[in-house]
Amino acid sequence: MSQSAGIPAGIKRHTVGHHFDNAETEFSAAKLGFWIFLCTEVLMFGGLFVAYTYFRTLMPETFEEAHKTLSIPFGTLNTVVLIGSSFTMAMAIRSAMVNKQKQMMVFLTITLVAAAAFMVIKLGFEWPHKFHDGTLPAYWYTYEGLRDVTAPHLFYGLYFVMTGLHGVHVLIGMGLITWLIVLGKKGRFYSGYYTPLEITGLYWHFVDLVWIFLFPLFYLVG
Repeated sequence: MSQSAGIPAGIKRHTVGHHFDNAETEFSAAKLGFWIFLCTEVLMFGGLFVAYTYFRTLMPETFEEAHKTLSIPFGTLNTVVLIGSSFTMAMAIRSAMVNKQKQMMVFLTITLVAAAAFMVIKLGFEWPHKFHDGTLPAYWYTYEGLRDVTAPHLFYGLYFVMTGLHGVHVLIGMGLITWLIVLGKKGRFYSGYYTPLEITGLYWHFVDLVWIFLFPLFYLVG
């Protein structure tokens, strides 16, 4: 790849903000700000995990029986998809760091497709089956398969709230990755500037980490 002043051909050099001394300071500030944001995300999901722990301790039989109605194959497939997308996201960042723009675009596209596949499995196959069975929470709960346990709608309430909130984060991640692809096509990322890639990568790894906790707690732990 032909280069000029250390920058690959077709790449637009990043201009450091006027309120920063240099690119390193700009990157450090962006990364610190995003870590603070992730701390608020941890607090939000942490509260939901505390609620899950409380109700599971209060009604272990309910959670034991209700979790059997979830699809382990679908949950496992979504886990594999998200773990794979974390790898491709990391490879996209690595590609930008070594000025391999074409590889970066390929990995970003694969990550976006994997995220879309996760949502298709969740919204197109798994949730509709739950809606049909009547396992919606609270007032809308009409499922008759768990008559011998206490308040099974609480399990499904936590399930839909926690996996639904996670799904919203996946959709936000898809929007961010699409934005990265647009910027990548404009030649905005190279070894000297890939901050948006790394920040989005942190977000995406966090989304994957949350699912790694949700999957065993709802689908596997009996």
